[in-house]
Amino acid sequence: MEQTHTSHNGTAAMPGAQRRVLVVEDDATIVDAISARLRAEGFLVQTAGDGPAAVDTAEAWQPDLLILDIMLPGFDGLEVCRRVQAQRPVPVLMLTARDDETDMLVGLGVGADDYMTKPFSMRELAARVHVLLRRVERAALAATTPRSGILRLGELEIDHAQRRVRVRSEDVHLTPTEFDLLVCLANTPRAVLSREQLLAEVWDWADASGTRTVDSHIKALRRKIGAERIRTVHGVGYALETPTP
Repeated sequence: MEQTHTSHNGTAAMPGAQRRVLVVEDDATIVDAISARLRAEGFLVQTAGDGPAAVDTAEAWQPDLLILDIMLPGFDGLEVCRRVQAQRPVPVLMLTARDDETDMLVGLGVGADDYMTKPFSMRELAARVHVLLRRVERAALAATTPRSGILRLGELEIDHAQRRVRVRSEDVHLTPTEFDLLVCLANTPRAVLSREQLLAEVWDWADASGTRTVDSHIKALRRKIGAERIRTVHGVGYALETPTP
């Protein structure tokens, strides 16, 4: 008889639903540490040490999630992300050795869902992996029980059923995380949501150390829907601006 296993962070895993994680990193020490932690959490793990091997392994193995370093031999993690996402949508957690906002924004722009800057704790990395996979499960559930109708806020349209966004009737491509972040803001237009609230709602992550993740996703979202649509309240958080009635 199958049993439900519980991960180290208390998240219950479904019976028989062992998730596959592909770790793409050329530093053997980091690969070993990540792989050991994820296997202890109950995941199946495969690894790749360069760009071409990562793309080939992703196509053959069909992972449920990628942990992807930006700096790789062959071609970089950004190109890996582009090619893998062209094959099939898969959540991507990007790793970067540089605390460089440009790298983060480019990574989000090519389809990454979240990022972490080295050095990082294995506890946090494992928690981020669980969060990304839970979001995929929630999105799949929402697709089977979609909210009806389209939310219109001026020239911004959010189609919950199809998870599509339009600005002035033009489609805007958002990553799954960007879509969830926009919906969270749109649920209470003009209300200011703190970074901590957004982390909790969108990432299911309660640690304030992740607030830079929120800031980078907000910047990526502004570039796509228009900077004027998201207001910054310094020292507090963000609000979605809507037309005055």
